[in-house]
Amino acid sequence: MSASPKLIVLCNPLLDIQATVDQDYLNKYSLKANDAILVDAKSEDAKMAIYDELASYPDVKYIAGGAGQNSARGVAYMLGKDQVAYFGSVGQDKYADKLAAENEAAGVTSLYQIIPDVGTGKCAALITGHDRSLVTDLGAANSFTPDHLDKHWSVIEAAKLFYVSGFHLTVSKDAVIKLGKHAKETGKPFILNLSAPFILQFFKQQVEDVLPYTTMVVANESEAAAYAESFGLTCDKEDLAAVAKAIVGDSEDRTVVFTHGLEPTIVVTKNETKSYPVKPLESSKIVDTNGAGDAFAAGMLAGLTEGKPLEKSIDMGQWLAALSIQEIGAAYPKEKLQYSA
Repeated sequence: MSASPKLIVLCNPLLDIQATVDQDYLNKYSLKANDAILVDAKSEDAKMAIYDELASYPDVKYIAGGAGQNSARGVAYMLGKDQVAYFGSVGQDKYADKLAAENEAAGVTSLYQIIPDVGTGKCAALITGHDRSLVTDLGAANSFTPDHLDKHWSVIEAAKLFYVSGFHLTVSKDAVIKLGKHAKETGKPFILNLSAPFILQFFKQQVEDVLPYTTMVVANESEAAAYAESFGLTCDKEDLAAVAKAIVGDSEDRTVVFTHGLEPTIVVTKNETKSYPVKPLESSKIVDTNGAGDAFAAGMLAGLTEGKPLEKSIDMGQWLAALSIQEIGAAYPKEKLQYSA
């Protein structure tokens, strides 16, 4: 490896298969317009047919995906090559080759664990208007093991900060905790994205076990509400500041960052609550909001990786999210645009 990446990202690498569908199509599979669910190839779930069906849609697009991988590419878009390394597991197939090539082109160092006899994971992104419904078959992404981190421990030791998506809590909590322990012992930032409501609903214990290692928790308003419900908070689940305070708890060094679409971004620490308005974007410029949260995380991570203050890093996140929603899928402009406050 030519350089030591400053940021390590751990998530589930997926090939995104994106197409525009209508409400009837969502109804056919009992899907919600703005949601994320898991399906399993072994379960004979009828939803497995979606991946093949989308292939015939005129606007179908194949994009290197998985929330953390989207964010890793966004960090590389802002900081350049060799600044971010990405961990996750893939199959030994053409989809894995496509993901690796996309990362290479973006400037992300891929440190994949190869699972030879399972297909690379895929995510159907069903677009209706400005909403997207995600249907994920984790495939090989479900097989990541902590010992793969050991094989690259020198890279982890050289890194300055760590970013883990909540999606990986469904795969290897032990790998997340391994990184978290290293971060805690060395005083490095450890950032967890809650990622989707179902993580809070069905993987509450994993969230609970990992939270003590976090120095920052990132989520959107629906994940905040799911946290409030799952953890039995007595506050109004739509009161983002109150939910954030509960996640901070009595930690002196944990920050919670909640995004809320075009509403202000809320930032809460033990001692203060701040909000940062989102700069409005003409609705005619919005092409696709799929991946906006990943882009926000990427811009913010880019700032933090460079040692910028959180306020500046959040502005970078909002800037990159605004660029991303003017593209199809979780993507960034072809030309390199420079952030300026």
